[in-house]
Amino acid sequence: MKLFKDELHDDFGTWPLAYIRYGGPDFGEIAAVAEAVGEGDDSAFHAAWVATGDRLAAEAQDVLAKGHRSSARELFLQASAAYAASYHLLFGAPVDPRLLSAFRRQIDAFDKGLALGEPPVLPLRIPFEGRSLPAYFIPAAGRADKVRPLVIQVDGYDATVTDLYFASAVAASQRGYHCLIFDGPGQGEMLYEHGLPLRPDWETVVRAVVDFAVSLPTVDPSRIALSGASLGGYLALRAATGEPRLAACIADPGLWSVAGAARVFASHLGADLAADASLSTLDQGILDRMFAIIQADRGLRWKIVQRGFWANGASDLRDYLRLIEGFTLEGRIEQIQCPVLLTHAENDALASDTQAVFDALRCAKKIIRFTAAEGAGDHCEMQNRSVLNRRVFDWLDSVISLS
Repeated sequence: MKLFKDELHDDFGTWPLAYIRYGGPDFGEIAAVAEAVGEGDDSAFHAAWVATGDRLAAEAQDVLAKGHRSSARELFLQASAAYAASYHLLFGAPVDPRLLSAFRRQIDAFDKGLALGEPPVLPLRIPFEGRSLPAYFIPAAGRADKVRPLVIQVDGYDATVTDLYFASAVAASQRGYHCLIFDGPGQGEMLYEHGLPLRPDWETVVRAVVDFAVSLPTVDPSRIALSGASLGGYLALRAATGEPRLAACIADPGLWSVAGAARVFASHLGADLAADASLSTLDQGILDRMFAIIQADRGLRWKIVQRGFWANGASDLRDYLRLIEGFTLEGRIEQIQCPVLLTHAENDALASDTQAVFDALRCAKKIIRFTAAEGAGDHCEMQNRSVLNRRVFDWLDSVISLS
């Protein structure tokens, strides 16, 4: 379904469609943003989403003043999703002040909405290497004071805690799971506000998150699952190689490495790389040709230069390639002991590693495949998150004995 005229606008502008069922902006609001953007540029896209967020947040304040807490909660949460949709195309270093402004409004609206729930959900901080990671504990619906299994949700390259909430945390809560969502290094607040880049050793990050989780009185420490989407599919699997307290791991999709596609790209340009040779040793001529192709393609430029350089803390293409080679399961995947679920959406290029990951696993494992015919064939099943959540939580119910 194409709503926005520009391809990248449509990629990011239709994300909130996945959130409608879970309390995000409704279809008409998303279509109205697309209409407002029209033939406009990235600034027009940003402005249209911010205007929608501002309108929803103002209405929330108005109805709250009249005592309508439930309506105010819905409106604040919808506003947070609108703000979150506004700024992906502004990615890059130095940080665009418009991005920071929208992000801060996003978190303010998110906090206000969650605080109006029953029970209220308040922001938390997870201690991590002398810093702290922003987090939220979303309790199981109707069982907030009960000891329940926990699902820890992991961001990818582009998402923040708000996306985690709408994409899966609401569904987890409705199913009877407590859910812990957070921004890690290179994600959300930790990147936007503090400049902390991504790191491949996600077992270190998740170890701190699990330490925090087991200190919560309503978490069953024997039933903690970790779930990651997009790049989070790699991060969750990598974490499971070094965190034995996990009872299950979900990777949407199964991702072996980040640098695999770059190696194929380089070989198509004539690079003769040995299997164990680093991409950072590429001839400068090959790198120059790669960079020229990237710069000429709007989508590639956004993914690699605006997002990839920034999120990884890279200074140039050679540095970026050096850094992403650390994101691999090579030599570690055999260490995963808990049951693993991998997803495979048929039109998702990022899912191309899924079978290889499955074959290398030495634990209980399963692949669930999603098709275009059911509206779930694209990246992270974003056009039909409900079918993804239903099947994933059905699997998890059976693995950790939800009761």
